[in-house]
Amino acid sequence: MLKLNFEKGNGLLPAIVQDHASRKVLMLAFVNPESWEKTLETGEAHYWSRTRQEIWHKGGTSGHVQKIKEIYADCDDDTLLFIVEQVGGAACHTGHESCFHKKVDRSGDYSVVGNKIFDPEKVYKK
Repeated sequence: MLKLNFEKGNGLLPAIVQDHASRKVLMLAFVNPESWEKTLETGEAHYWSRTRQEIWHKGGTSGHVQKIKEIYADCDDDTLLFIVEQVGGAACHTGHESCFHKKVDRSGDYSVVGNKIFDPEKVYKK
């Protein structure tokens, strides 16, 4: 079995998340040993929330789960790539398809690209 190097990142590994159909990068999150095991066990992405300091089942609240299609580890076993089926079409809690929806120009200004797929106020009832 693959032995991931969690020590290098103080117990966390970055996980790049990519859509299996479009190959768009959807997000970057962090995985700890427990969320890694939950991901393998369930076939759905689980992460470590650095903000809430807890395991986070992606889509557990919104229903926009990430079904794992493939997983790759980098050459140093300290970064993961999750290829997923993004249920509901949106990975970002803002309602966008990708968390990378701010296109930054060389002056540092940005524009939002892509349309919102869902209204986060309705989904998260905030």
